[in-house]
Amino acid sequence: MALGASGLLTASCKGANDKVVLAIIGAGGRGLTTIKSCCQVNTNVEIKTVCDVNDMRSAAGVSEIEKQLGYKPQTTRNMKEVFDDRDVDAVWVSTPDHWHALATIWACQAGKDVYVEKTPNNCIWEGRKMIEAAKKYNQIVQVGFQNRSGAYNASAREYIQSGKLGQVVHVRIFNLLGGEKWMAETDVDIPKGLDWDAWLGPAPYRPYNPGVINGWLYYWAYNVGTLNDASHQLDLARMVMGDPDHPKSIYGWGGNHIWDSERETPEFQSFTFDYEKFTMTCESGNATNYMSKTPNDIRMDPTRFPEWKTNADRIEIYGTLGMMYLGRTGGGWQVYGPKEEIIAQDGGIHPDKEHQVNFIECIRSRKQPNSSVEQAHLSASLVHFANIAYRTGNKQLLFDRKTEKFIDNNDANKLLKVSYRDNYQVPEKV
Repeated sequence: MALGASGLLTASCKGANDKVVLAIIGAGGRGLTTIKSCCQVNTNVEIKTVCDVNDMRSAAGVSEIEKQLGYKPQTTRNMKEVFDDRDVDAVWVSTPDHWHALATIWACQAGKDVYVEKTPNNCIWEGRKMIEAAKKYNQIVQVGFQNRSGAYNASAREYIQSGKLGQVVHVRIFNLLGGEKWMAETDVDIPKGLDWDAWLGPAPYRPYNPGVINGWLYYWAYNVGTLNDASHQLDLARMVMGDPDHPKSIYGWGGNHIWDSERETPEFQSFTFDYEKFTMTCESGNATNYMSKTPNDIRMDPTRFPEWKTNADRIEIYGTLGMMYLGRTGGGWQVYGPKEEIIAQDGGIHPDKEHQVNFIECIRSRKQPNSSVEQAHLSASLVHFANIAYRTGNKQLLFDRKTEKFIDNNDANKLLKVSYRDNYQVPEKV
């Protein structure tokens, strides 16, 4: 089945049975997996265009979609062709992080709704611009913090807010992953079929390097480091704690002291947020090969719970009446009281599908999604706070919530915003 012009109404006029036409921007493994699933778990949703700066990835994406969904979408290297297409209702942004904000803003300006993967931006200033764009153009922007669509996470929040855990005094977040020594590679010629300038986009120009395009997680220009993964737990912790505003202060530590890697982003980080009535800490890095994330069979089984002691991405919430273990994207939660007695629990599964259903429902209803760009900005800011504390010398920083600036620290304030290349500017006025 081929997709052609259909004269669709705008998304804001859609009824429950109207077709929703999507385009993917950045056809990597995660993006393709989730957009295909979105079409399978929702009715009357199709992919018209695969947009990627790498022709080989576009071709592979088209092949997968044709095999699993039964039709062959068109391709383009230029995302602006997607934004100019009146048939496309929403875009699926799954590029490296440095493209997330600009692609989202351009999409909103073109009247498209947006699903954008985490981490939703590459600096705090970009998050505010994304909020402004979504509001100004009245577009739905759903961020890939899937935990917000999980029923067990909602029940964890209800349990905490009910007071059954007592007063929460401390939240501990873990993202203890495995790793190895990472070394930079040498520059080589740009391979055929790749628009390297477009891949770099807003980031500074540099010669092509396969270690960059395959290891963009290790460079500040393209990513936030290992905290890209930890952002899931940071967002979930904020959610169950009632979505507090920015913390009062941040202390961060980090470095490349385990593998002595040549990466820019640290191998290991530890940081603390001061929320006045409670503290939140996070340990994140690539140094604990004996830890593991919740296995997929447990993630999809609401009757089973992880082995919490060696669970790499757990959250621990300490109240005056008990302590809650909380799993990320599946795993459920359990509350322990005196003598290791389990006094409450709720199982749960990975909420990917629920998140995708919520996005399409919001396109049709115009209601705000479970993971709104406003809350995603506050959660992503925690990542940026930790990195800025590390990059300014492993120190404590005080933050003004109203102005979204650090207090009496020019070096930290310089890192609130990144610089952009011509033709790829995130606009001051969206």
